[in-house]
Amino acid sequence: MNSYLRFVCIALLLASSLLFADDAHHHMAGEEVGSVSFPTSCANTVQKQFEHGVALLHSFEYEVADNQFKAVIQSDPGCAMAYWGRAMSLYHQLWSRPSREDLKQGHDFLVKATGLKARTAREREYIQALSVFYRDSTIEYHQRTAAYAQAMESVYQHNLHDREAAVFYALSLLGSAPEDDPTLANPKKAVAILSKIFAEDPNHPGVAHYILHSCDNPAMASMGLDAARKYAAIAPSSPHAVHMPSHIFARLGLWQDDITSNLAALSAADKMAAMKMHVMHHRMHSMDFLEYAYLQIGDDSSAKAQIDALSAIPRDQVEKEFQGYHDEMVGIFSARYAIERRQWPEALQLQPAPGAPPEVQLETLWAPAVAAGHLHDAAAAKDALTRYEQNLDAVRKGSKAYLANRFKDEHDEVKAWAAYAQGNDEEALGLLRAVSDRQDKVGKGESDLPAREMLADMLLDMKQPKEALTQYEISLKTDPNRFNGLYGAAQAADMSGAKQQASAYYAQLLKNCEGVNSDRAELVKARNLVAQK
Repeated sequence: MNSYLRFVCIALLLASSLLFADDAHHHMAGEEVGSVSFPTSCANTVQKQFEHGVALLHSFEYEVADNQFKAVIQSDPGCAMAYWGRAMSLYHQLWSRPSREDLKQGHDFLVKATGLKARTAREREYIQALSVFYRDSTIEYHQRTAAYAQAMESVYQHNLHDREAAVFYALSLLGSAPEDDPTLANPKKAVAILSKIFAEDPNHPGVAHYILHSCDNPAMASMGLDAARKYAAIAPSSPHAVHMPSHIFARLGLWQDDITSNLAALSAADKMAAMKMHVMHHRMHSMDFLEYAYLQIGDDSSAKAQIDALSAIPRDQVEKEFQGYHDEMVGIFSARYAIERRQWPEALQLQPAPGAPPEVQLETLWAPAVAAGHLHDAAAAKDALTRYEQNLDAVRKGSKAYLANRFKDEHDEVKAWAAYAQGNDEEALGLLRAVSDRQDKVGKGESDLPAREMLADMLLDMKQPKEALTQYEISLKTDPNRFNGLYGAAQAADMSGAKQQASAYYAQLLKNCEGVNSDRAELVKARNLVAQK
């Protein structure tokens, strides 16, 4: 379940106004979101206000940033770059696609900016580059992101001493990166630009932030650790900035850091909420990471607390634009809680919420399919696969057809467990191997179950411990310190006669779960075996 990508593409459906416009500027002006240097030809009296808006953009606090740019326009109606800022506030490059209405509004902002004829060629280049994205809403989305990145490259090349040009160009590379590029060409190019700036200006919010997004994959995660350690302190008032380091912590299996990061993000969201700002999407995203991290240290009660906290949020109190994300998280939290704890009968009984859209139902239907495979229940597995494919077909035929490709790995996992339940072992293994190889290259959602760990589970269930151990070990390189990965590797090593290796994995599992009051059977077994050694 690629929950972060779904957060990016389903949940954040571009709120038109999540904040109280009259109050946001007043309250946010003194907030800590980092600082940038972005000189413009606008009035000197609005320069700091404009730069504060840009700093907010860099931490994806788009609605608050828009209010800053509105205030700039009120003070200096001739400030062309403030209209550029408003258009940038509508383009959530790493979150979601602009709606048709947003595309029109962004286009109108840029027409206004162009008509004001900014005094410097540099400013006119920024406006022209963004106009490329908004110019024709009929052009396919990825074509527009690529055209914008190309235009930003020109801005960057023409203004080599402009740090913001480099940072926004790097962001455009990430925003236009192909979703399944095994070479990671755009993230590598972006991080090369950003790392140089980070060495010169380690307190720039956008530089640290976009390094984290660049490195949010198995191959590059360790490269983002320094930025992860610093970003939250640069922009402590932004819930997204405080949460974002946990993407790297989750990739590296640093569960306590992950938990601390997201608890702090919830606190930052509470402070925003106290200023009459809508933050439910921030809260739910942090809770998603928290549930996953707690499960990795065996803290089932704290993981369950996230489910309870989410269930306690009345749907009508969630921002309208994020109610679909709320529904999706309800399904994901319950599915993950059952699957990660190996509660197969519990997972088998999970049902999507009545009337939920097909892309939301898919998240729940994944769990019964996996459970049916483990239980060797061919009928239940066939039923889960049929229901899954019916909903996937509905997504393909619906208004969000572009989402269908994002379920490719999950669909193959469902097919694999259905095949396994029906005794088609080689087909099942082949499907999981293919998904595993893809995930090794391009990654998976930070709070998703690794396909290669599933492959190892299947091999272990087939009484092939040596091959299972090999797969667990590979999985632990891309997804280190997972509870079930460590326990599975210990089991496989023990069954293969590698007793010392088994003890090492059991010891690492116990170390990860140290201080947690857990009664999981796996930990009881690990403690007994380590004590005997």
